[in-house]
Amino acid sequence: MTSYRAAAAPTGRPARRGALRRTAVPLGVLGAVAAGFGYVAAVDPGQPGHYPACPLLYYTGVYCPGCGGLRGAHALAHGHLGAALGCNAAAVAGYAVFAVVWVIWLIRSLRGRAFEPALRPGVLYALCGLLLAFTVIRNLSFGTALVP
Repeated sequence: MTSYRAAAAPTGRPARRGALRRTAVPLGVLGAVAAGFGYVAAVDPGQPGHYPACPLLYYTGVYCPGCGGLRGAHALAHGHLGAALGCNAAAVAGYAVFAVVWVIWLIRSLRGRAFEPALRPGVLYALCGLLLAFTVIRNLSFGTALVP
């Protein structure tokens, strides 16, 4: 009669390899975002000729919700939070939300738990409404503080 033994649980290096495998996607996303921010930090969006113009602003003169986002990212990458908020406060808030969600994603990945971000429809509608209000107000005469 043959005796079968349960294989001992691997320790040390294989456990680290598993953690690296679980965090590969969040770390890859961080690398891509860091590369993008690094490029925007190195190449000033305020200088003409480096980035394409916003088509909505170019053709209509209306600021879209993203107008000023690259200049805000450039200012933020150089540590100028006030200037970044002045360029596009909604984009800076989006960068902060991304950072928090990314940290949660990384922690859940390290613990081997699934990460399935989902917003309730009411929250999603509220966020879209805030973004729409931001866009409308920045294009009205009394919203000049929100213009990049």
